[in-house]
Amino acid sequence: MTADDDRLIAECLQGRTDAFGELVYRYQDRLYNTVYRLLGNAEDARDVVQEACLHAYQALDAFKHDSQFFTWLYRIAVNTAISWKRKHRAVLSLNSVSADAGVEPHDSSESVQPGHALEQAEQERRVQEALTRLSPEHRAVLVLKDMEDEKYETMAEVLQVPIGTIRSRLHRARLELRTLLEQQEQGKKA
Repeated sequence: MTADDDRLIAECLQGRTDAFGELVYRYQDRLYNTVYRLLGNAEDARDVVQEACLHAYQALDAFKHDSQFFTWLYRIAVNTAISWKRKHRAVLSLNSVSADAGVEPHDSSESVQPGHALEQAEQERRVQEALTRLSPEHRAVLVLKDMEDEKYETMAEVLQVPIGTIRSRLHRARLELRTLLEQQEQGKKA
């Protein structure tokens, strides 16, 4: 797809703006799924993806082709989501649950199958609730690695930090997530 992406980018830069629409259409579901997992809210995720695509369109002439277009767009979307999360950081109580936690984004990946068991849905809700309590940096590495199955190299490029930083953030984020899930479980038993 890289050659086709390059062709569409060239056409867009020559004035055919609907070529950018084709690029966005090609990647919007993947971007939305990642941003949704970072933010935990469907409406906010749609807004952030739209904002990220606008940023990408405005900066398209700065795209250097030293990475794939999707990686570049993905980096913009993740950074936009992290910035949004920092600006809109809310104080959550231990019992608060995102009003949007039950809404599942469209995901065409093989790992998602219809008819999820009730226990799996409940576990996913608990994990999503715990994720909302992590810092944006920790949440980003967990989503990228454990939910999106990205490689460390891609994560480092997207987040613009060294691979060693990715590994240490991921380790700390997993420990923090485990602690939060254990606290949830203890709170359920009490």
